[in-house]
Amino acid sequence: MTEPKYEPNGEFESVLAYLKESRGFDFTGYKRSSLIRRVRRRMAQIGIDTYSDYIDQLQVNSDEFVALFNTILINVTGFFRDPEAWDYLREHVVPAILAERSPEEPIRVWSAGCAGGQEAYSLAMVFADAIGVDAFRQRVKIYATDVDDEALAQARHAAYTPAEAEGLTEGQLEAYFELQGNRYSFRKDLRRSVIFGRNDLVQDAPISRIDLLVCRNTLMYFNAETQTKVLERFHFALARRGLLFLGKAEMLLSHARIFEPLDLKRRVFRKAANAPVSYNHFVTQGFSQRRACDLSGLEELREHAFSASPVAQIVVTSEELTALVNQQAEVAFGLSERDIGRPLRDLDVSYRPVALRAYVEQARLERRSLRIKDVEWHRGGETVWYEVHVNPLLSKERNLLGVSVVFHDVSWARQLLTELEHTNRQLESAYEELQSTNEELETTNEELQSTVEELETTNEELQSTNEELETMNEELQSTNDELQTINDALRERSVDLDEVNEFLESILTSIRAGIVVIDTEMQIKAWSRGAQDLWGLRREEAEGAHLLNIDIGLPLADLRPAVREALTDPGFHTEVTLDAVNRRGRKAVVRLLCSALRGSEGQSQGALLVMEEVEQAPAA
Repeated sequence: MTEPKYEPNGEFESVLAYLKESRGFDFTGYKRSSLIRRVRRRMAQIGIDTYSDYIDQLQVNSDEFVALFNTILINVTGFFRDPEAWDYLREHVVPAILAERSPEEPIRVWSAGCAGGQEAYSLAMVFADAIGVDAFRQRVKIYATDVDDEALAQARHAAYTPAEAEGLTEGQLEAYFELQGNRYSFRKDLRRSVIFGRNDLVQDAPISRIDLLVCRNTLMYFNAETQTKVLERFHFALARRGLLFLGKAEMLLSHARIFEPLDLKRRVFRKAANAPVSYNHFVTQGFSQRRACDLSGLEELREHAFSASPVAQIVVTSEELTALVNQQAEVAFGLSERDIGRPLRDLDVSYRPVALRAYVEQARLERRSLRIKDVEWHRGGETVWYEVHVNPLLSKERNLLGVSVVFHDVSWARQLLTELEHTNRQLESAYEELQSTNEELETTNEELQSTVEELETTNEELQSTNEELETMNEELQSTNDELQTINDALRERSVDLDEVNEFLESILTSIRAGIVVIDTEMQIKAWSRGAQDLWGLRREEAEGAHLLNIDIGLPLADLRPAVREALTDPGFHTEVTLDAVNRRGRKAVVRLLCSALRGSEGQSQGALLVMEEVEQAPAA
């Protein structure tokens, strides 16, 4: 089996896209190096070389999803993994949480990425030791989540083999577990306080109001962007002064704004009190009540209000006929009441100071507002600058009624901008002498900044290498467990094989007749004790030699035809009597049975020779 081909990234991304579309698993945030390595490992196991062929395999074989997810989601965990960190949690973190709360106040804990549940039950034991079993059942809720449904099923079962319970002391096994068969089961009364559920840290909403959030050796599988997204969700999930407990490969060096290190060595962090928080926006709908009243003269009021507007405005119908022109537009562009009803294209304002028809048409078709900046207009010897807004007018049913064109006079802003530019030029002249000094300081600062960046880059590289090594260590441990299982199976097979060989050897030794087994090349494969006694040739000398080349007192040339027939015909069987000389040098008559050695499929895979010396009657 060859290694899978190194295909373009697009081919691998298509696998991730198919997993997301078909099963809802989004692995795009995982680190590509480890993710590609695990997918290739699974492809190699089933003999597939290309990603496109592997997508075809996923389409026709739904069971392959389970095998792939088990390969990607390495569920390597254990009770009280990394004991030093757990001792710190037991001796400092949990007492601090309890000290900040009243004796009756509930405690909420979240174990994110719980795998087989050992971490969640470890937390249960720590809190039960701290406040007592009765108080634990009343106050503590532990939410344990993962994306691997098989791991969650194992966690809910809460039964572990002695090998899986290695991290537990005898006292813990006696206090919190019950031996059922060959497995240790977590106490049912405490098990009710641990709630398991599926939660994708990248896509699903976080659990809220958490006092202690434990996520160990999970973030290292995500890239930097996804880590940031997950950590922001963790920040939202934690209650005020909530604590975050990470794995030894996760540092949070670039997230100090939202988490403060409580003990960096043990990877314990506290939610920053003054961290910037992004809140969801909720839209509420209010109900307004309209007062019914009789107002006369509204039409005349609207007309005067429009006409007295301080900005020039023109309104055209959906057929681009001029409908309304206010006083400012009449003064600025020489319009009058006679222009009402005329097509826009017949008015000078349609192309001066800007070609309006194209913008009106665009607003009418696209049903969106447009803004035209820096429009210059020369009027009465002075220059006026406009910002033109073109807005479609829509009815409640979203039907087009017309288009409004508003000319905002921004000449004062333009003048201020010109004056600002002039002032900036003066400032630039004033700063020329200071600039030379600043340049020297800037050079020194850049050198220092470069050094800092190099140190930060080196630190990031070391962090990334550490995470990669941790990932590889997890994979090696998983592989080692698999090899250990295979080794145990092979050891059992070897014991069975030794017993069978001893049994066959006792049979061959107990038969007085000489037994010889040869393969299709006439190489001797078995030489019994009876054959050794008859011909005086030891097993070490006979086995491996060609039948016709051994030196015994049997006329082997006469035996050749029968042997060749047995090698070709699986049903061949014959008996011959030959004159020979035994190991004592005396003449003897040997009765020889020659038959084919048939394989499991009925073919001949050698010959079996049974030789026995016939006692001669004494001469008369």
